[in-house]
Amino acid sequence: ALILMSGTWLTGQSNRVAVSNNQSDMRLMVNNKPFMVNGMNWDYFPIGSNYFYSLWEQPDAIIQAALDDEMSLLANMGVNSIRVYWGMPKKWITYVYEKYGIYTMINHSFGRYGLTIDGVNYPNTDYSNPKVRDYLLSEAKKLAEDYRGTPGLLLYLLGNENNYGLFWEGAETEDIPMEDRKSTKKAYPLYSLFNEAAQIIKGADRDHPVAICNGDLLFLDIIAKECKDVDILGTNVYRGISFGNLFERVKKEYGKPVLFTEFGADAYNVQTSEEDQRSQAMFVAGNWEEIYENAAGMGKAGNAIGGY
Repeated sequence: ALILMSGTWLTGQSNRVAVSNNQSDMRLMVNNKPFMVNGMNWDYFPIGSNYFYSLWEQPDAIIQAALDDEMSLLANMGVNSIRVYWGMPKKWITYVYEKYGIYTMINHSFGRYGLTIDGVNYPNTDYSNPKVRDYLLSEAKKLAEDYRGTPGLLLYLLGNENNYGLFWEGAETEDIPMEDRKSTKKAYPLYSLFNEAAQIIKGADRDHPVAICNGDLLFLDIIAKECKDVDILGTNVYRGISFGNLFERVKKEYGKPVLFTEFGADAYNVQTSEEDQRSQAMFVAGNWEEIYENAAGMGKAGNAIGGY
């Protein structure tokens, strides 16, 4: 009981999280100590429910039972951070951190799935629309004001592969040069808005870095131009057992640390039409191995800070 009390007393304050980047080695630092993200994308849906279900609208006893059930499993796996969308109450972020040592990365989808502004629904977000820009920047400010000072908060994440949402008008497989495509022209306002949002968040909360979530490395050249105030390149990557030249490209072309906001493989084998955990484990282990090999001080790119 004494240990638990002293642990709670020690953790009952907000942590200072920062990026250490000297170009050759990049680290995420929590209270001046290196932190490697061993993360999990996490949400909670009881069997029989759908996406309308929200754990956070349930009575406290149900929320606590669900968190105890899930977080004990995650902690046992070695998970030290979860990725969760905006809406998780601060007290539960702190509960998960103080009881299980698991930090939370809070994620705002940033118009990825459309927006409703002043009662009007925009199914495809136009990031060049001044009304949309104002709305999303006000959301970014509210996000930081809502969560700053929360013990257990790790960092802010904006979006979820929003660049893929720029391709609504067909697959663009025509023979059009990349720079002339409609999606490329739409990418500039998206990434400039990400940067403005990062500036606003950092203005409201100096203690937690800001990452964006990109779909693989598409538009990395535009990110390098437009997202100079973003701290971390978060990326959803599904390339199989290896990430290929991803670490080297990001280091050379952007110079910011890489955080895999999604990666891995499912446990279903299409060829045999059955569950195949052995193959899944092989892919996931291969991915983790490369993440660690490319962490600071390990002799390769030195820019990997972990993954979810």
